[in-house]
Amino acid sequence: MTAEPASPLAAIRVDLGAIFISLELSKSTWLVTSLSPGSEKMSRHSVPGGDLPALLACLNLLREKAQVREGRLYPVVVIQEAGLDGFWIHRALEAEGWITSHVVDAASVAVSRRQRRAKTDRIDGETLVRTLMAWMRGEPRVCSMVRVPTLEEEDQRRIGRERKALIEERKRHVNRIKGLLFSIGVRGYEPTRRDRRERLEELRTGDGRLLPAHLTAQLSRELDRLELVNEQIKAVEAERDAQCAAADSTAPQAMLKGIKGIGAEIANILTCEGLFRQFDNRRQIAAYAGLAPSPWRSGSIDREQGVSKAGNPRLRTMMIQLAWLWLRHQPDSALTRWFHERVSHSGGRGKKIAIVALARKLLVALWKYATSGVEIEGAVMTKA
Repeated sequence: MTAEPASPLAAIRVDLGAIFISLELSKSTWLVTSLSPGSEKMSRHSVPGGDLPALLACLNLLREKAQVREGRLYPVVVIQEAGLDGFWIHRALEAEGWITSHVVDAASVAVSRRQRRAKTDRIDGETLVRTLMAWMRGEPRVCSMVRVPTLEEEDQRRIGRERKALIEERKRHVNRIKGLLFSIGVRGYEPTRRDRRERLEELRTGDGRLLPAHLTAQLSRELDRLELVNEQIKAVEAERDAQCAAADSTAPQAMLKGIKGIGAEIANILTCEGLFRQFDNRRQIAAYAGLAPSPWRSGSIDREQGVSKAGNPRLRTMMIQLAWLWLRHQPDSALTRWFHERVSHSGGRGKKIAIVALARKLLVALWKYATSGVEIEGAVMTKA
């Protein structure tokens, strides 16, 4: 069977009463692709990257041209992919009043499945315009629009994310110090101990010699960086604890912290990464965390591919860690009993698979508890 020859692109004729525009954003250039009422083809314009006044002038010019051609002033609907620029462009466009802005998850836009498909900014811009038009016609599954957080909600996330980055940086300094010492035969040195400076002076190489001068200086500078990171971690944690202490007792963060096994860091991540937005049902919050199942069914083929992992990676990672902690600190809860019963049927195997299922159930239970006050069966609260 041979493929049919490619036919020329058909003219797009819609009457949705708006000017549809897509933005392809890069550091140097912003490509503006538009389709206006009364026009059969898309137009393209470019503005310097980061030049918001030039972008607004371009959009206003397209609006004025459509008014001259059609005799009426049309609203402007803009779509852009969630990327490096964040959400500041979206907020700036929405503040204008005559622009409706949407941010789309780039991975949700359907593209050709050919191994060698053409991809250019021009093609991507046209694809986004067609996707936006389909979305406005009421086709919800054509793409996934991002729920843009407010500036305050976005700022609240920075505490947990900065702490995680500092923890990773501390690991790198510790591993580098251990690696330098291991290369000269020194083992068992722990840079995280309080007496790390004193123990460094007592170290000897594997053949009993003093540490070389330049290596000692390098290790001292590494310890300086390590101690600086430790101080910054303490500062971030103090800021997090102060925020939690100032929250009302009915706030989700305070309610979650009252459950045994959930500390300040887990409560902060749960609140800022997961429970900051509105969910209509348990499937939505499980999908947002990337813990929703991914079936593969076609004809006689029916298998599970595991969780989608198409959600918030920080929330998903934390929920897996919390699931293991839940088994330790909440042994009499209904969720723990469900986990042990499920694992017992497989002879103790499949714990890693079952823990993901437990994380999904636990996330839904915590969401119901923090938003609606539905108590978790068998859960133990911490003492006041």
